[in-house]
Amino acid sequence: MRDADADADADRQRLTALWVEHADAVRRFARRRVEVTEVEDVVAETFAVTWRRIDQVPATALPWIYAVARNVIGTRLRSEGRKEALLAKVAAEPAGQMASAEVEAVERLHLAQAWSQLTEAEREVIALVAWEGLSSTEAATVMQCLPSTFAVRLLRARRRLAHLLDRGTGEGAGSHAGSLGEDQPAARSVKARGEGDSR
Repeated sequence: MRDADADADADRQRLTALWVEHADAVRRFARRRVEVTEVEDVVAETFAVTWRRIDQVPATALPWIYAVARNVIGTRLRSEGRKEALLAKVAAEPAGQMASAEVEAVERLHLAQAWSQLTEAEREVIALVAWEGLSSTEAATVMQCLPSTFAVRLLRARRRLAHLLDRGTGEGAGSHAGSLGEDQPAARSVKARGEGDSR
């Protein structure tokens, strides 16, 4: 009986530690994928599932918890009859230094338009590295696939996004890649991580 009580106390302590360490990250993860009114429900449900499966949580817990959150969000969206799990939230992300407010507005409009034309899967692989800052290995845990598979998906998504951006702005690939690298933090992160992880 004492051993069972001790195990239960250890599990509760671990859940508390996971909450303290990762709740804010899960909240940000949810905020980028659901309406603001749903964020706290997603966080609560994510940690409820984490508690039920506490013995399965690995030492590097955050990618595993993101995977749970992603499943929670997917279930909620399906139950509400929505087809798209990710919206063009990139337009609301902080922009980098721009030459002027007008240039910033145009750049962000083009990025939002291109983002909306990506598939749900393409948006998710980009978001995991650009917004959540995960490596291919960590993001693969979230997507429940091999790191090599994720790296290929990321590379393809990056290429399609670049193509859509070039088509939308009328710029050449070279000049547009430069602007992405310097002006858009999300795109810069995707470019850097995607090149490193896909080698």
